[in-house]
Amino acid sequence: MELCGKKKLHALSLAEKIQVLELLDESKMSQSEVARRFQVSQPQISRICKNKEKLLADWCSGTANRERKRKRESKYSGIDEALLCWYHIARAKAWDVTGPMLLHKAKELADILGQDFVPSIGWLVRWKRRNNVGFGARHILAPPFPPEPPPPTPTPQAQLPLSLKDFSPEDIFGCVEVPLLYRAVPGRAGTCDRVQVLLCANSRGTEKRRLLVCGPQAAPRCFFGVSSEALPASYHPDLAIPWSEWLSQFDRDMGRQGRQVALLMAARVVEEVAGLPGLCHVRLLPLSAASPTQPLPSSVVRAFKAHYRRRLLSKLAAAQSERAGTLLAEIGAGITVLDALHMAAAAWAKVPLQLIVSSFIQEGLAPGKTPVAQDQASEVLQVPGGLSLEEFSRFVDLESEEPVSGACKEEVGPADEAGGGEDGFEPLPTKADALQALGTLRRWLECSGTTPELFENFYACEEGVERLCCL
Repeated sequence: MELCGKKKLHALSLAEKIQVLELLDESKMSQSEVARRFQVSQPQISRICKNKEKLLADWCSGTANRERKRKRESKYSGIDEALLCWYHIARAKAWDVTGPMLLHKAKELADILGQDFVPSIGWLVRWKRRNNVGFGARHILAPPFPPEPPPPTPTPQAQLPLSLKDFSPEDIFGCVEVPLLYRAVPGRAGTCDRVQVLLCANSRGTEKRRLLVCGPQAAPRCFFGVSSEALPASYHPDLAIPWSEWLSQFDRDMGRQGRQVALLMAARVVEEVAGLPGLCHVRLLPLSAASPTQPLPSSVVRAFKAHYRRRLLSKLAAAQSERAGTLLAEIGAGITVLDALHMAAAAWAKVPLQLIVSSFIQEGLAPGKTPVAQDQASEVLQVPGGLSLEEFSRFVDLESEEPVSGACKEEVGPADEAGGGEDGFEPLPTKADALQALGTLRRWLECSGTTPELFENFYACEEGVERLCCL
């Protein structure tokens, strides 16, 4: 009988380790579940957690090689850091830095520091790998997209614009504003149901920016008593995207991480914010209206909308089962902007990383040779019960249809149906109400024969609520 050999160690890259930390923080998955997802051992996940601060510092530095799997420290760390500092100064001055120039400078720095060191080609290669340094074109961006239209038959792996070549895939972001009929039901959409959602992600799918939802109401009644920190997405009381404010915040965030990033945007938006001062860490790259490519791939936008529509239908169906005989349109009127923020945030979180990567590559916005995964494309249009594929496809693209005109009505929520308090607002729930609701929910799950997986999610929620009640 042949004995099994020793199991081969699967080392994770820096980018994958950051994904591990995000999963543990955001999804509340156990270390064993995360280990199975990444096909590594649980002790390896535990070591990643212990080194969390160091890994995050490397990630935010902007100089670490994010594809490296092991960090090997240089024997001459003083020379290493001094040369890296000189290199950044040289690139900021737009000098053409070559390998011989770096070797000569490393020797000069070694003499200044009093170290007996003769740099070699091998040392230089390892230094570049450690510090994510690459030679080639200067970091001076030429006009990113030519005004003339693209060739009639572009290949999927068309050559990247020169401006994008100066950025790593993790530092190439795309953003787009998406109109969303947030409480529409299949076959019917009102003119007052529209909000604007700003989606932004990088080409590797490792960073999805917090959603910005813009609505027509300055102070929706559903926000009464809700802490702004607890909102799952940012809300702006105007249908127009506040580009200047959003870009300034994005630039500050990148500055805190020490990064220089490219942001693909619609050309009209770039013209609109042309006079915005102080963007030091974000380079705006416009895409003309004539270009067939969107700043954020259309398949990513469609996946977001499909996940939102499925969540909305699930919510409406659950409410209709409780109120037999009530039309979906009447139930849809009870969907508030706050409900929309929660469903949009959940839908954005469900857009898979692999779909984002393959979509950017297919549309020529990031380097790579990975084709679009067919199973992911079919997942986007996974049809809920009660609708055909054609009906659900039309429901996902409802914004392209002409909305039903009519007078705008105030949102109807649970408080309005029950009569509300003296001021028309539902009384804010107390800690006792929250604990009683947990008991009711657990009892309902016990009587409904639910799955162990759903109970695990309930336990995590229960623990979080009890922790908040103790504050």
